[in-house]
Amino acid sequence: MPTNGEPRRAITLGGGGPAAGLHIGVLDALANANPPITFDVWSLSCIGAWVGVVYNQSDKRTAAEKVEDTYRFFRDGVFRDDEGYERFPINTVFGPDWRSTIDAFYEFVADPKSYKDFQLQPYKMFDYVQQSMSILNDFMPRGMRRAKKLDEGDLNRWILNQVMAPNPAIRYLTSLMYLSKFNGLSRINYPDSEFMRKIRFDRLSEDGKPFIFHNAWNLDTQKLAFFANHRIERPKNGEYKGPITAQSLCACSALPFVEETVEIDGTTYCEGALVDTVNFEGLLELEVRGQKIDEVWISRIVDSQQIRKPENLHDALANLCQLFAASVGEDDVKLFKYHVKYDRRNGDASKAKNSTKNSKAAKAEAQKSKAAQAEDSNGHRANGDNSVWNGTVVEIHVPGHINFKWNHSNLDNGRRLGRDSAKQAIKTYHEKKNTSHPGEPLFINENPAQDPEWQQIRQRYHELKKALA
Repeated sequence: MPTNGEPRRAITLGGGGPAAGLHIGVLDALANANPPITFDVWSLSCIGAWVGVVYNQSDKRTAAEKVEDTYRFFRDGVFRDDEGYERFPINTVFGPDWRSTIDAFYEFVADPKSYKDFQLQPYKMFDYVQQSMSILNDFMPRGMRRAKKLDEGDLNRWILNQVMAPNPAIRYLTSLMYLSKFNGLSRINYPDSEFMRKIRFDRLSEDGKPFIFHNAWNLDTQKLAFFANHRIERPKNGEYKGPITAQSLCACSALPFVEETVEIDGTTYCEGALVDTVNFEGLLELEVRGQKIDEVWISRIVDSQQIRKPENLHDALANLCQLFAASVGEDDVKLFKYHVKYDRRNGDASKAKNSTKNSKAAKAEAQKSKAAQAEDSNGHRANGDNSVWNGTVVEIHVPGHINFKWNHSNLDNGRRLGRDSAKQAIKTYHEKKNTSHPGEPLFINENPAQDPEWQQIRQRYHELKKALA
């Protein structure tokens, strides 16, 4: 932690998969700011955890070099070239688990119970025929030679229930697809693979490294789990489960319906970002070397404005994941700001109100609450205050001019966009950071819509989006 008067900063990097370029661009701008903006705590989730871990394990000397190292890792190891992605729209690491797939297929076809539906069921078949005739009869009005046109919805329902459902072969294939142990998910949890060995996790615990942690969701205990390069003592809204490893990094990005869950020491984990974006609540309670955080910088790379009309299955699956991520991320930021601005103060006020009016106890409690909101000249929390956080929150906004493709052009476009957006936030930060805010947190760049530079960013990328289309 800094001892030279600089504020103690934390950065939060949220999830967003193919929007990883935005995080890289943000780190690019922070590294090249004058002076560079550095962080003492990194709170991470999903793709933000990958970016943060890859950046901090780099052995390069300067922050700018670490950014380039991170960019090359994702460009060469995760994202696919545009020409290849055009007809194979999958990144380079989301591979199917062939061994588990083959085992699941063999187990299903070798089980005699899987064939019980092949037995003929004459009475049920006769019922299906009667139901089909009844449907046709309903659409054949009396006294008319021509039948009414069958509605498309009725036709689809008839095919599903009277044609496909009773067919033994279709029933077998459907049960193979949905009821076997084959889950159809991708898997990247191969700790000894060449790809994972490119990340030197041991470097995260070297001297001089900031405090780094990411979350994951414990499916067994239904609790948020944290993995960090240093032990977290008594995390507020979860449990500390150990150091950051290849397995924990894969666990924190194991998005349901996309990537397989990860088992660590007999416990199963999936992505934690859909429960708590980047552990906002616990971040303010975090103490590193006896000091608490003065500034929180938020890099939320998924926004509901990025959702597009789906033109194919690729777009539909991307929307399925990203729309939920965008909603949770936006709501978490709003709740976080509300929490630091109102919740704790209202709690203190209600305590004082419930005390006996005009009593010595009430006066003492009021004095205590007032003293708790005292701050130093920089607007930081006063020593000994455990109830009110008077720090600064800096938001880095991104307009919705990226897509969810794992190709090089989207990575590069995201990096440019993230860099420009962070530069605008940094400029606003230097203009507003000394604003007096006694007893209250300071929110910087909360709504950049009025900023002319932000309008230029939006216009520039709107033109780029049209050109790419």
